[in-house]
Parts: sequence; C-alpha cells; structure tokens
Amino acid sequence: MGFALLDYVIVAVYLVGVTVAGILISGRQRSSRDYFLGGKEMSWWSVGFSIVASETSTLTFISIPGLAFTGNLYFLQLVVGYFIGRLIVSVVFIPAYYRGDLETAYDFLGKRFGLSLRRLASSVFILTRVLASGVRLFATAIPVHLITGLDYPTSILLIGGFTLAYTYLGGLKAVVAMDVVQLFIYLGGAVAAMVIILQHLPHGWTDVVAFATANGQNKFAFLNSRTGTTLAGFLMTPYTLLGGLLGGTFLTMASHGTDQLLVQRLLGCRTRWDSQRALMLDATFILLQFGFFLVLGLCLYAFYGGVTVQQLGLSASDEVFPKFIVENLPTGVAGLVVAGVLASAMGTLSSSISSLASATYLDLFKATPWGRGLDERGEVRWSRIFTLLWGLLLIGGAMLFTNTKNPVVELGLKIASVTYGGLLGTFFLGLFFKRTRQADATLGFIAGLLAMVAVLAFTRIDFTWHTFIGSAVAILVGNISRLIREQWFTAPDPASHV
Repeated sequence: MGFALLDYVIVAVYLVGVTVAGILISGRQRSSRDYFLGGKEMSWWSVGFSIVASETSTLTFISIPGLAFTGNLYFLQLVVGYFIGRLIVSVVFIPAYYRGDLETAYDFLGKRFGLSLRRLASSVFILTRVLASGVRLFATAIPVHLITGLDYPTSILLIGGFTLAYTYLGGLKAVVAMDVVQLFIYLGGAVAAMVIILQHLPHGWTDVVAFATANGQNKFAFLNSRTGTTLAGFLMTPYTLLGGLLGGTFLTMASHGTDQLLVQRLLGCRTRWDSQRALMLDATFILLQFGFFLVLGLCLYAFYGGVTVQQLGLSASDEVFPKFIVENLPTGVAGLVVAGVLASAMGTLSSSISSLASATYLDLFKATPWGRGLDERGEVRWSRIFTLLWGLLLIGGAMLFTNTKNPVVELGLKIASVTYGGLLGTFFLGLFFKRTRQADATLGFIAGLLAMVAVLAFTRIDFTWHTFIGSAVAILVGNISRLIREQWFTAPDPASHV
C-alpha cells in the first residue's frame, strides 16, 4: 500500500509532539542532580515503564518477531532468566545502592574500592556504550529507510536530532516522561499490526495455530532441553534451557545492576522501595512484551502462508515485519507503526545520551579542577555541554556505518558485550567478598575483560554464556589476587572502605 502523505503527517506530528512535550514536562533543572537524577523524586511506575522503553530498541521491535517466524519460542527461556536477574538485582543490588547517596552505578565501586576503579569502570562503560549506541542508532535507520524510503543519513538525523533536543533541554525527567509515552506508542503500533493480521486470516487465531503446528513442527515450543554430545557443542548451541536461564539471569544482573544506562533511572527514584517496585514492574512487563512480539512473529508466519524468508524474496528474518508494514498496513496505521519504530529507537537513544553524559560529568569531570566548586547553574551548564557532545558524537558515529556491509557493525555489538561480565564480577567482589581490595578488584575487572576478548576472538560459544564466563573469571582472579596479597602483604589498602 505504500507510505502515504497522511502517514508522513502522523510521523511528523509524533516527532514534534514528543520533543515539545518532553521539554515542557521536565520543568526547570536547578542542579546536576535535577538534570541527571530527576531530583531523586520520580515516581516508581514512570521509572519502571521508562526502563522497559530504554531496553527495547528497534532491533527488538523488528528482530523478535523474526525469531519466531523462522524458529519457535525458545527465546522465552532467556526472558525467564531476565525476570530472575531483575529479581536478584532488586534484592541484592538496589539495597546496596541506597545505603549511600550514589550518583552513578560506578559510584558504588568508588566508595567500596577507591576513585581510580570508579573512573576505570566508567571509562570502559563510556567507550563501549558509544560503540554500541552508534551501531544501534544506525540499525534503527534500516527499518525507517525500508518503510519510508528516506535515505540513511536523513533517517539518522531525524531520529537523533529530535531525541537530542528534548534530552538536552529536559534532562532525565524529559527522558523518562517521553519513554513512557513512546512505550505505549510502539506497543500500540504492534498491537494494530497483529489485529490486522488476525482479521485478514480466514479463521483468525485458529489459522495461526494450524500453520505453527503443520508438517510435524511445533513453533510454540519454548523449552529446549537438549544438551549436545560434548561440552563444547552444548556451549555453542543457542537457546538451551540452562544457557537461556543462566545467560538471561547474568546478562540482566549486569545490565540492570552495573550499566549506567539503566541504573541511572533506578537511582532517580524517591526511595529504595520505589526503586525495587519500578524494577519488578519492568520485569513483569518485559516478560509479557517479549511473549507478545514472539506471538506476532507466529501471526506473520501464518499471514504469509508458512513460507520461508527466502521465498518472500528477503535475505534476513529482520525484514519480514518491515515488509508487512510497507505492503499491508492501511494508510494512517502505517504511520502509527513507523511512529512506534521511532519511539522504540528514541527511547533507547535518549537513555544512551543521558547515561553517557552523566557518567562523564559525575564520574570523571566533577572531581577535576574544572568541575570542583561549581555553583548549581554551572553544574547544569556543564551537564548540558556533555549531553550535547555525546548526542552529536552518536549521530556522527552512526553516519559512519551507512555502508551496511561494513563488518564494524558486528564488531561494535560484540565489543559492547565484552564489559558486562567483568563489571558484574567486580560488583560481586565488592558486595560479597569483604576482604577484597582495590588492587584485587582492578585485576579481576581487567581479567574479565580479557577473558571475553578471548572468548569472542577464539571460540564460538553462544552469547548467552558470555556474561557468566566474564563474571566468573573476574571473581576468580580477584580472589586469587586477594589470597596472594594476604599471604605476602598484610598492610590494608588505604583506598578501600566499605
């Protein structure tokens, strides 16, 4: 059916509307605490929905239906791990964060081990987040390009420019408020697509079940108990039951317990209890959301008569949903769904910009001669400078990936996964191993990073195991360092305090 004038109008109204609304809702920022933490007075439910929107990129919006289209529901094993991981973060990490008046995730490491480790961890986060976010912004432009016909640079500028405007002016309050709006916009677009598919099928949901179970297959299968014949084979098999549960749990403990992108929101709640409620709202909603997108993939499979991706003339499963949007959605609804694609992209991008700026200002700049002694007005000015800087860098970085065959795209995503295991292991050293000191934690952190580089470079171990391996190495090396230090050196580390 194509993308009509009405669809472009809907997208334009959405872009301008969320930008203006974000700026108006945020109010005035009087200090860096207001700008980066919302004054620590944000409601738990808005933070919970904001976390959902922040972690739901366009890759999720487009890719998850494709997984079910070509396979089954094995991905749900990972999602159950996501739920367990959030529960552990809520019980273990959040109480530790609220025992001190922390500003960033890495502030915990600074108070536990010393300022140098805080700066190291924050610097590694900044480096990998820039790579991952630049790649993700470019990846977001792909469906926008396919659906609207706009070229890649224009798509990137549309997404990046409007997102940067309300993030720069409104701070975290604007980011969280617009995340909530954008969450329901992209879910509304996806629900509209599913309703249209079911109305198109002669027997509705019955046809979805029939195609999903035809020819002896069971695309509703969600448990994969296969273990393989060798340990190497098991570790390389995607979406096994143990790999999914462990992988999802450790990945979530790292992302929601150590990544400033999401921890920033949890620190912006009024109380520890509010932060815990926000995270469990996120846990419940994300389980339902992934289940919905997987079922949408089964509906698309029935809509296209159970054919393969190649029979549709496509090269990847990620292209199935965009193809449906372009060819089958009526005028107006297509604009709504594209607004949903943009909403999922902008929610993730605004979070990336804000977390990068907050880590740069609070972890690195604030302790320098230029950052000390600033009045509240100066704090906001520098906070906005770093927000503008990172926003422009992410937009410019995404432009470098406009050659879709560039292998740097894959490299950037892999590098982003390197840090999680080392960071999580280092946080565990601080939480559970009271005799570890700054040197032990630093060695563990570096060992975790190097272990993940080796895993990615020399093995084909499935990504579900990466965070677990990196974390285990960091904990092991940190404790070996502690044992050696206690055996040979008995003087306490003056930089460490609990």
